[in-house]
Amino acid sequence: MKDSEQIKNTYKDYKNDYSLEQRKNWYSKVADAYNKTRPRYPRELINRSIELARLSKNTNILEIGCGPGTATTEFAKLGFSMVCLEPSQESYKLARENCADFPNVKIINTTFEECLLETDKFDAVLAATSFHWISSEVGYPKVEKALKDNGSLILLWNKEPQPSYEVYQILDEVYQKQVPSLSRYEDRGTQEKILRELGQNVAESGLFKDLVFECMNCDRTYSIDDYLLLLSTLSPYITLDSQQRDALFNDLRDSLHQKLGNTIETSYLSALHIMWKN
Repeated sequence: MKDSEQIKNTYKDYKNDYSLEQRKNWYSKVADAYNKTRPRYPRELINRSIELARLSKNTNILEIGCGPGTATTEFAKLGFSMVCLEPSQESYKLARENCADFPNVKIINTTFEECLLETDKFDAVLAATSFHWISSEVGYPKVEKALKDNGSLILLWNKEPQPSYEVYQILDEVYQKQVPSLSRYEDRGTQEKILRELGQNVAESGLFKDLVFECMNCDRTYSIDDYLLLLSTLSPYITLDSQQRDALFNDLRDSLHQKLGNTIETSYLSALHIMWKN
């Protein structure tokens, strides 16, 4: 099992090792799988973020990297006015479909880095499992400038759903044979430490104040095929050679069906960071 420092650096490596153009299309080939299998943010977490950030019905929100609208729809249902940026053309189309019933939501097909934003424009900036893709040199000051005085930055996170340690041990046999570097299990304490550090990094910039962190454990049952679809949306699997990925998934599928049947139970940590413009 990797320690939290190694895992935290994994986020950094993808951000730094690939160009903006590559990152722009990172999820393009798995957009449908992402929309189908990535976990949603629990209603309790959404409500808590709104309460802590003191959002009102007139709040104007900028969302960074909305993907297919996983978090967007939850805020849109509550009537907030939103401008949402999504670089991937495929995810942008899905976000427009998923948000079609919300006239106060505008989806723009662009990166946060390339988007021209007015100063002191937004009451809140939202990023749901996306802010780690933005370099601190660009992201932190650009968010600070886009926020109104005392505006809030809302960071939501879902860790990757993972099976129990007992099931992980079954899968580890496959990983050791196929791709040992992808064998990873994180306990609750490790996941929480990773997420805490992501928010602390932003707060330490000095541009934001009064950091609040909360998290909760969530469960989701997947069919075996949907669990493999979920894995296909995770960066370490996206970077695999297609033949290697297919071989790995075939072995994982066979092992899971043999040991578990047709479904797999997973859990994940869902978390929020709230902080305010300094």
